[in-house]
Formats: sequence, structure tokens, C-alpha cells
Amino acid sequence: MSLLTVRQLGKSFGGVHAVRDVSFELAPGELVALIGPNGAGKSTTFNMINGQMAPDRGQIELRGQSLIGLAPRAVWRLGVGRTFQTASVFGSMTVLENVQMVMLSHDRRFGQLLTRACHYRRQEALAVLAKVGLESLADRGCQSLAYADLKRVELAMAIANEPRLLLMDEPTAGMAPAERQMLMALTRDLARAQNIGVLFTEHSMDVVFGYADRIVVMAAGELIAQGSPHQVEQDRAVAQAYFGRSAVSGGLAISAEGP
Repeated sequence: MSLLTVRQLGKSFGGVHAVRDVSFELAPGELVALIGPNGAGKSTTFNMINGQMAPDRGQIELRGQSLIGLAPRAVWRLGVGRTFQTASVFGSMTVLENVQMVMLSHDRRFGQLLTRACHYRRQEALAVLAKVGLESLADRGCQSLAYADLKRVELAMAIANEPRLLLMDEPTAGMAPAERQMLMALTRDLARAQNIGVLFTEHSMDVVFGYADRIVVMAAGELIAQGSPHQVEQDRAVAQAYFGRSAVSGGLAISAEGP
């Protein structure tokens, strides 16, 4: 069974069709990149899957259960994690406390959210940090961390909720090339080890073609291609609509930084 199934998804704003009849699937442990130029509809699609925006038509299912009409918190409780383009962490807390806060929420220990989280499931939280290579920084304040480390904290917070599906909105934005490779390699290893499906948007083509198992390409609100990186690289419609140039020798000329 597919982990995530999107069928004939549609969303309009007035007379503008932001998303029209978009369909794709994602399997457990698979990394799928959702790409497209500005205005392609990928952010709208992403937000509908997360529950931040209601579709006008179509279906979104997580292991056969419909997500339509559910609020973001309800979607999160079903096992859908999310990271954001700009790292979203509690800057006044330590690295460990950020993970512990997620665990408190996951366990519905709301009464303890107003107190310090430092003693809650400490060993389990340290184990999560070890998965992203941050155990040595557990007691550091997040405000003192480099940006690449903040992105790893955000990833640790996402996996602390034990997600089945992880949505990553431009996960490597603002990162140096070596940092991008490190974060995506870590994400891929976690997805494989824990059987987490990952759907991510991304502008850096070295990340997309280096780490996606499959690529879904949108333009002007419609899905124009999907398939393996090799298949998408050879697609002339993608070369014209997304990259703004004709295919070169039957394929795309992929730059390290993307368009």
C-alpha cells in the first residue's frame, strides 16, 4: 500500500487555477522531490497535504485514511511531520529541550508544557539527537548554534514525533553546498532506517537529482512529468517549462546550484 496518495487534487483562487488535477503517490522509505518554477503550485499542494489549506477537489490519503478537512495538528498526530524553509526551533531553549518539548506534545502532556522539559524522557531525547549527530550539543542553547546545526535540530524535532511521512519545505535553503549534502544524506539514511516517506520541495538541483528517488514536476498548476531523476532529466517538456531552455543532447544540463 502507498503511504501517501494524492488524487486529482485541485485548488483555485478566484479564477486562477493554482493546482489542477495533480496526482502522485509516495511509498514508505521513499524520497520524492516536488519541484517547479515560481507559481507552479507546489507550495499550494504542499500546504493542502499538511492541512494548512483545504482543497476544492481531489483526495489526499495517508495509508488509506483521508486527510481532507483535518487541521494541521490532527494531520501531525496521524504521523505527518514537517520542516520549514527557515529553521523553526525554540531559540531560548537547549537543543535537548527542543526535542523534549515535541515529546511532551506527542504524549499529550500539555500540563508540563509550561514547565521546564529538561527531565522529560531525557534518554529517549538524547537517542533522537544521536540519530542526527547532535548528542554532544544537547545542552547548548539553540541561539548559539550555526544555521546548519539548527536545521539538524529541526529534523530531530520532526522525527521525535515518530512520523510516517515527513514534509520538508526547501530543507537546504540558505545552506552551503557541503551542508546541503550532509543534511540530505542524513535525511535519506533516516528515511531508509525508519521507513519514513519524505516529500520535499527544493530549488537546488544537485539536491533534487542527487537524493530524490522520484521527482514530481509541476508548472502552471499542473503536473507535467514524474519519474526517476533520469527520466525527468530526459523530459523535453520539463526542460522547456521548468528550466526555461531546450533539452541538451536529449537531456537537461543540470547545474550545481539549480536555475
